[in-house]
Parts: sequence; structure tokens; C-alpha cells
Amino acid sequence: MAQLPSPGAAAIGVGSATFALGAGHLVAAAVAPPASPAVAVASTLVDRAPRAVKEWAISTLGTADKPALVAGVVLVVLALGALAGVLQPRHRLGTWLFVALGVLSAAAALTRPDAGPVSALPTLAAVAAGSLTLRTILPSRSRFDPVEMSIRGRRDVNPPAQPPSDPVRRTLLTAGALTAAGGGLAYLGMRLGAGTAGSATPFALPAPARPLPPLPAGLEATVPGLSALRTPVADFYRVDTALLLPRIDAADWRLRIDGDVDRHIELTFDDLLAMPMVEADITLNCVSNPVGGEYIGSTRWLGVLTRDVLARAGVRATADQILSTSQDGMTISTPVAALTDARGALLAVAMDGKPLTREHGYPVRMVTPGLYGYVGATKWLTRLTATTYAAEKAYWSTRGWAEQAEVKTAARIDVPRRGETVPEGQVVVAGVAWSQAHQGISRVEVRVDEGPWQEAELGPDVGGHYWRQWRWTWEAHTGGRRFTVRATDGEGTIQSGEIAEPAPDGASGWHGIAVTVR
Repeated sequence: MAQLPSPGAAAIGVGSATFALGAGHLVAAAVAPPASPAVAVASTLVDRAPRAVKEWAISTLGTADKPALVAGVVLVVLALGALAGVLQPRHRLGTWLFVALGVLSAAAALTRPDAGPVSALPTLAAVAAGSLTLRTILPSRSRFDPVEMSIRGRRDVNPPAQPPSDPVRRTLLTAGALTAAGGGLAYLGMRLGAGTAGSATPFALPAPARPLPPLPAGLEATVPGLSALRTPVADFYRVDTALLLPRIDAADWRLRIDGDVDRHIELTFDDLLAMPMVEADITLNCVSNPVGGEYIGSTRWLGVLTRDVLARAGVRATADQILSTSQDGMTISTPVAALTDARGALLAVAMDGKPLTREHGYPVRMVTPGLYGYVGATKWLTRLTATTYAAEKAYWSTRGWAEQAEVKTAARIDVPRRGETVPEGQVVVAGVAWSQAHQGISRVEVRVDEGPWQEAELGPDVGGHYWRQWRWTWEAHTGGRRFTVRATDGEGTIQSGEIAEPAPDGASGWHGIAVTVR
């Protein structure tokens, strides 16, 4: 085959890289989904990224940060594939570039917390597929170099055939076929690994020992746009580092409790379901939530009191933290006191009357009232280790976040929306407020521009660990206006108006929005 011009060789390189990624993803789906080359590299980038980059990704991209990162990794690999195609005729340098990428990918897969003996196989498959394809379609220039052949005493070898009459068309067809084949392999991998997404296997929920009364009707029925009193599971926020959802069979699930305890124990899922079940209405809040942000949700949880589980192992007085570990290796540190006091921290198995979905931690997750998720809401829980803050550091603790972080009192305006134009006359201003660590919300106040604070009407009181809806009616006048809201907790303390970014222990400040009245 005659040497292709650089654009054609680059196209073949892109096709080969796509084929390689597809092959790697298919093998990963069969043996170790997190070891898919693009996913393993992206996961390593998540772990290595500076805190400022993580905060920017969450605040800018929200829950789309994970697919955006994987897409970015794929685009970089395809760009390097194009370079490999251009370099390949030069003594197979393109093949060596694929090998170098494979070394990086294998290192990423093998150093993941959940790595196993087969974690390098997907990368090996990808390198083999990409390299062989590249070597076959783009032979090294020296292979047909007449000068080199004469030096080797091979003058009788005929020169290669002339290029086809339409090399551009042939190149595009070949590159397209490779890309389509790679996409097909990736699709098969996604189909094979379809069990890693969507709803988890349902099971019969045990009845709680003392069922709670039904949640009251919220204000959302009369205030369109106001957050529902109970957040639907489909709308419940998700912030974590998992690029692929762990695939856990409840029948195989085990919870290990070890460390500074009297007895090391292991519980099965059936063991957990056989313990007394507790219902609890709890609001969860992400520490990355900015003032007025949406990384917060409220629902009814069902699970076992964490203190009952820890009591079986007998946590010693020398331990001051429980280091919890997720199926994917994520670690979270929680004060022992927060898991054993009267607040009622749970090992939850259900939310909103249904088993947990995989997105929200199936089959078991932690739910700790009063603490931000990163210090008390481990998903896909598999281990609880009694230890000390001095001896063990959790994932986020090593990245500059506070080791212990209580949820701060805060309020948010849901309606009207920021920048909205509202008509003159009566305008309803409404939102939610929360103060989990201080006996809930006792008062919400709103002001227009720099005017006096006006007390808002509070919605139903579900409990101190649950948010409170509120609304206030204002007689609107023409012009630009700014609404500001603040809340008072159950102990009579007004939330801080001091503006602070989420890091290291949660955002603070009064939420304000500007609107135009016409």
C-alpha cells in the first residue's frame, strides 16, 4: 500500500483509536467495568484534580461533569490517535504511541481502589486492537523502501502497487469502517454492562417498627415552581466521584465492621433487613452547594439505626471517627458521636417508599442528619472502620475539606426566578429553608431592596432534620427589585449573612435575586 498523505493517515489513526477504545470497553464490561480505559483514566483525573477544578466542574456542569470528563478523555485519545496515524509510517512510531497510552491507562486501572487481577485486561485488549489495526493498514515506510531493500540484498522484491485511483475515498471508507466498528464494540459493552445503571433489583421492604404518619401536603400545590416538600427520587441530587455506578448484587453484599472495636463482624443484606427498621424524614445537602444552590433534597428514608449496627461490634471509647468505605473505594469520615447519638443516623435501604436506586447507593447507604454528605452519606457502603482522625484521613479530608462539617442554616428563593419579569400587583415569593443541626427552622424573613425584614409564612413542620417551605406575598411596584431571604434556626440564631464559598466546610450568606416589575 502506498503511503497516504498526512490527513488520510490521521483519519486512519482516529479510526484505529476508536476501534481500540471500543474493544477495551467491551472487554471491561465482561471482566471489570471500572477498568474501561477511558473510565479508568478519567477516574484518576478526578482523584488528581485540584480542589478548585472540582468546584468549578460541579458548579458549572452539575451532574453532567462525569460524562463531560469521559468525553474529554475520549477526544484527547482520538487526537493522539490522529497523531499516531501520521507517525506510523516513520518506523512504526504510531504503534509505540499506542503502547505508551496503554501503559498510562493500565497504570490508572491498576491503581484504582477497586482494582483486581483482571483490571489490566481491557487496556491490553485496546492496545492490541489499535496497534494491530494501525500496523496492518499503515505499514512502516521502511517496509517498501527500495534503498533499504537493496541494502538488505532484496533487490528482487517488487515495489508496492500503485495507489488506487481514488485513495481519498478508500481512506475515508476504511477510517469510517474502523470508527463504526469501534462504536459497535462500545455499544455492545454498554449493553453488556447495562446492569450498572438504572433501577436496582427490587426486594420486599420490611415494615418499620414504628411507622411515621404520612407527610403533610406541601405549599407547592398553591405555589407553582416551589420545591416539593418531598423530593421525587428522579429529581434528587447526585454528587459523587463514581464515573460508573457500582454493580452490587444484594445477595452477595457484605458489610464489614472492624478497627477499634471489641468484635470484628460481617453482616449480610438479610442480616440487616432482619434488624428493627426505622423511618426518618431527612434532608440531605451537598457541601458543594452554593448559596441558593440545588444540591439538596428531602425525602423519607427507611433503614437501620447506625448505632444499633455499631453496637454489635462494640466501638471502643478510644475511637473518635468511623471511616466508611464504598464499593468503589471511596472513603468518608464521620464522628462516632454523630452516628451513635439521638439524631438517628441510618444505614438506609430505601427512599421515598422504594428500594434505593443504584444512583443513590443501592443496596445500602449512610444517611447522617446534620452533616453534609461528604462526611456522612456514603453510598454503596461495604465497610465501617472504627479509628481516629489522627490515624486515618478520608478521601475529601486529604483534599482540603474540613473533617467535620455541620450543615449551616440557610434559606433559598425558588420563585420568582432570578432575572424574571413579574407583573405589578401581588407577587408570591417562596422557597425552602433548613437548619438540621439546630432544631430546624423557626422563622424566615424576606426584604425588598434594603427595606425592613418581613416575616414569611412557614409551611408544614416535618421535623428538625427536614427543610421547611415558606412563602411571602408582596405588592409589586414598577421597576427593578431585589429580594433577599434569611432564616432563623430553632435555637433563635439568625443564619450568617457573611458570604463564604463552599470550601472547606459549606457556603454561607443570604440568598438574593433580582427581578423586574412591569
